[in-house]
Amino acid sequence: MTTELFVQLCYLSASILFILGLRGLGDAQTARRGILLAEIGMALAIIGTLLRHEIITYQWILVGSVIGAAIGTWISLSIPMTMMPERIAFSHAFGGLAVSLVGISEYWHAQQEGLTLNTLQITATGFEVVLGALTFTGSLMAFGKLQGFTPGRPMTFPGQNAFNFGLIAATLGLVGYLIAFPHAVFVFYAACALALVIGVSLVLPIGGADMPVVICLLNSYAGLAASATGFALKNNVLIICGALDGGSGFILGMMMSKAMNRSFANVLFGAFGATPEGPQKQLTSTGPAPNEATVEDAADVLRAARSLIVVPGYGMAVSQAQHAVRDLAAVLKLNGCEVKYAIHPVAGRMPGHMNVLLAEANVPYDQLFDLEQINDEFSATDVALVVGANDVVNPAARTDQSSPIFGMPILNADAARTCIVLKRSLNPGFAGIENGLFVKPNTMMVLGDAKKTISAFTHTLKETA
Repeated sequence: MTTELFVQLCYLSASILFILGLRGLGDAQTARRGILLAEIGMALAIIGTLLRHEIITYQWILVGSVIGAAIGTWISLSIPMTMMPERIAFSHAFGGLAVSLVGISEYWHAQQEGLTLNTLQITATGFEVVLGALTFTGSLMAFGKLQGFTPGRPMTFPGQNAFNFGLIAATLGLVGYLIAFPHAVFVFYAACALALVIGVSLVLPIGGADMPVVICLLNSYAGLAASATGFALKNNVLIICGALDGGSGFILGMMMSKAMNRSFANVLFGAFGATPEGPQKQLTSTGPAPNEATVEDAADVLRAARSLIVVPGYGMAVSQAQHAVRDLAAVLKLNGCEVKYAIHPVAGRMPGHMNVLLAEANVPYDQLFDLEQINDEFSATDVALVVGANDVVNPAARTDQSSPIFGMPILNADAARTCIVLKRSLNPGFAGIENGLFVKPNTMMVLGDAKKTISAFTHTLKETA
């Protein structure tokens, strides 16, 4: 078997494993297997690439591999699961930068050697660099909004959408000119610079509540950039895995938009999703006050419950309460209570955020249910325990046509016989609106850190067992 044939077999096997891995990630029961298959596929892709005849020396490849492995290991060990959205946005940034630098390197090398890139190569290189550059700055902006380095609210100015469309049109025009005149070096680097500005200007007007969709979209950009790199480098596995990444990211973004009952265009250009800043209007500012309760009151209700649905939200991530939730569920099960978990598609800061946190706490996969699977069960459930969720359980989405979240599918926590809501304060959620669930007669609100409150529930139940 020739080396080239072995390389292509590695690429073919890797591509199949990527597809199977992506398929496995579609279900919590098979997600671990999907990750393992994708990891094996990536190992085969790396092996095949290292055997390509274009490689002259392995010196810098080895240095880069050691540095990258050290950074990756440090990130995996030091960053908590609650910061996965920020980590993913940061990874997208450097993935985009890597792709862009590869394109710049290829173009620079061609110019130094006096080579003329053919139409396919210059087209692929142009889009590779542009998509990689805007992914880099756009992901850094998303990271900043998630981490709080930049304001989470939409930052807009008059004519912003027109400005963004103008930037995009100008960049596409430069790429078109570059395709016609491949040696126009100034045009190439001008397109790179404009793409960096586009990444900032596209994410700037998007609020913190829409970051799950933005992360999906940036993932799509990174995948498309990688696919363009594959065309530029004549690397089949890059073309395939980039297309898979780009397509799946875009589809997931569309699904997330649908889960919020909003169009993709509205997410990108509607300046919605603001994280409230400054003096915030509290829930008690208008209308009836929430039904505040003590830990003992809520524990009495939980003790009598025979069925419980936990609704996790971003507040659970902030307080790192997933392990406390699992411990409470274990005590309730010993008391004869059936426990399930209702996962809203946009709960948290990224797709699957709640699933990841609960999996970290070893909550069985068969207890996790999507909105469509469990929503009808709330009306027959004794207690709905809302842990730091807000907009995804707000009845205004069903009844108030003037609400910014009207029409968004929500979890029917208000239909349970008793709803226990855990919140750190009386401030509203990302949408900046009051939640009618909190003042319903069947709702009990316990204020405080969710982890401490749930631990207190568990302690009280054990003491009176």
